[in-house]
Amino acid sequence: MSAPASPYFTVDQVLALPDDGQRYELAYGELLVSPSPSLPHQLVAGRLFRAIADYCDRERVGQAFYSPADLTWGRDDVLLQPDVFVIGREDDGLMSWGALRHIALVAEVLSPSTRHHDRFRKRVVYRDRGVPVYWIIDPESGPAEVWTPGASFPVFEHERLVWQPEGASAPLLVQLDVLRAS
Repeated sequence: MSAPASPYFTVDQVLALPDDGQRYELAYGELLVSPSPSLPHQLVAGRLFRAIADYCDRERVGQAFYSPADLTWGRDDVLLQPDVFVIGREDDGLMSWGALRHIALVAEVLSPSTRHHDRFRKRVVYRDRGVPVYWIIDPESGPAEVWTPGASFPVFEHERLVWQPEGASAPLLVQLDVLRAS
């Protein structure tokens, strides 16, 4: 007797789930469920968003957003809610999450319940969708991970994150100790 097949979910099914305080995401049909983020997670994500949003405004290299957002890249089997992300200038003026195709940067802040999803399931989707830079940040300690589409392993950054998209006159520098400051 074979094991039953795991359920395959669609975007419509996930969007129809009840609003029960859980965070529902979809990675190639696999349902990813996690509880609301912790306070340290939200502090780091908020500080990171402010730094990225200010940079994007100053350099005019895209627009920064934060979760919740239902990114699908127009697919029926993907629905992700990155903690912080930047849409590229190519998508300026689009008015629906599903229409976005050019995500210039994604940053996920780890939580105990999302660690595996962020490092494996979601990373594969971001790679496949051509996200040029993906940051994984531990809100407590440790190095940040910097992933690019062709990488088999991340680059570990211990002090700061650097991002300089095309068209920027200067790089964004994010000090990790400032992000994690209490």
